[in-house]
Amino acid sequence: MSAAMAGPSNLHVGIIMDGNGRWARGRRQPRWRGHLAGVDSVRDIVRAAPDLGVTTLTLYAFSSDNWKRPATEVGRLFWLLREYCERERAELLENGVRVRGIGRRDRIPRSALAELERTEDLTAGNGRLLLQLAIDYSAQWEIARAARQLANQVELGTLAAADVSPGRLVQELSGDARPLDLLIRTAGEQRISDFMLWELAYAELYFTTVLWPDFRRADLTRALADFRRRERRFGGLGQVPPQPAHVPDAKAV
Repeated sequence: MSAAMAGPSNLHVGIIMDGNGRWARGRRQPRWRGHLAGVDSVRDIVRAAPDLGVTTLTLYAFSSDNWKRPATEVGRLFWLLREYCERERAELLENGVRVRGIGRRDRIPRSALAELERTEDLTAGNGRLLLQLAIDYSAQWEIARAARQLANQVELGTLAAADVSPGRLVQELSGDARPLDLLIRTAGEQRISDFMLWELAYAELYFTTVLWPDFRRADLTRALADFRRRERRFGGLGQVPPQPAHVPDAKAV
């Protein structure tokens, strides 16, 4: 068994894919070239994830704050989403990958949304890997949306206010996705950027200076090996180390 596979499998890994622009700038290329190169990393990581014990992979593809970027760059990003869904669909089906978009849908361009939803429909029966694409995503907005859903149920009388709980909120936020185990952020930044704030409560964090277009299977393997060396306590004490044998008081020796 490889070092990356030693320890728990059935993991949920989230990745903030950062550094596309810096990758392109370092090569004196336009920013969209960095986004295009980043698709190769997506392809490689999606292929590698199940072999490394990952059963849910959530990629931060487009933040709600990214609408502040130039319109041409935003347009390229949604073009890449459409192309990825169209071109990768056959391989995703063959490899047992189920695709699900999370985040808002009302602002996604129609052609990109159509390809995403077609891919969701066609891959719905797959169970080897759940690939969640966070698009027009804001964790704060998602938490507010889930709270509104529960409030509506209380107003309709289908849910008692006393039954509103963290567990019910998780159901609204995450559906059947397992809890987040590990968050990876590339390109050296060490912040969360409004990504899966609720789900990060007990997740482990891993930051790497590798730019996203350079991130490959070997980098994911290293991140998972680091994760599996950690002791997750979930607020408890974890394993209690063995107590040392009684040592006589120095004065009595």
